[in-house]
Amino acid sequence: MKTSFSVLCLLLSGLLFSSCSPSKPPAALSVPKLVVALKPDKNPEAMLEEKAKLEAFLSGELKTPVEVIIPLSGAVIEEGLANGSIDLAYLSATGLLKAMDRKVATLLVAGEIDGKTTYASYWLTLKEKPYTSISELKGKPIAFASKTSTSGYLIPHLDLIKKGLLQAKENPEVFFGKGNVFYGTGYASAVEQVLNGSAEAAVVSYYVFDKDKHLTPEQRGRLKVLASQGPVPTHGLALRSALTAEDRALLLAAIEKLNLPENEALRDKVFTSKLVLVDGEAHVAPIREALELTGSGS
Repeated sequence: MKTSFSVLCLLLSGLLFSSCSPSKPPAALSVPKLVVALKPDKNPEAMLEEKAKLEAFLSGELKTPVEVIIPLSGAVIEEGLANGSIDLAYLSATGLLKAMDRKVATLLVAGEIDGKTTYASYWLTLKEKPYTSISELKGKPIAFASKTSTSGYLIPHLDLIKKGLLQAKENPEVFFGKGNVFYGTGYASAVEQVLNGSAEAAVVSYYVFDKDKHLTPEQRGRLKVLASQGPVPTHGLALRSALTAEDRALLLAAIEKLNLPENEALRDKVFTSKLVLVDGEAHVAPIREALELTGSGS
């Protein structure tokens, strides 16, 4: 009887202990603060609003402080992934390839547009300009989005080669003229050269013109599409290689919630489209060929 009573007491004390003890804390990121970098390809003021909303969303999902930064260039983002000052970065396919080849990052998700993970690049010019093809821009001042932009430089450069307007690995100035090639710090900076009369055409991603995101309605109303080229592999989110598998799973779960109907507006403002899992190497493979033909990877 005494033994049975002791066993009962032990069982009761065990139940009390288990009910009062704290539950296992939820999984958390291995970093005290998550630093997310966005490409500087839009109006800075517009990006500040997106920055604040993305910080609030991710910090709420991850239960971890999140800082969203907008570095001056893709090169700065790549170095940040390498030195640990950036954990997650939104990059063009060219930026993704470079970060992956350096083994400083892996692809977490990529954009999906109308069921595809590719999109178009546009040459834009003023509506009143008489141009009907890229060949008519020979010797004219033009603007690329930046020296590292996939849709705003690499793919258009490749297209010039495929059209026979340039030889492989030839500098675009051979066609457009010495001093006639402007390299911006993003799409908006390139289009501004056209709007202010400094350039006859600028090359950007399709969504700069087709979507109400980078330009005002008045600016878009002054422009027309001169030519389209591609396909361009979509942008993606690069995850710093040094982060853990658990970090990857937590971030993927948070990012996937951006695809929910209630979060689509924020997702499309920041990342343009649905975010999906893809094979990283297959996604950037077309860029390897483009870098080789243009000489941009040298």
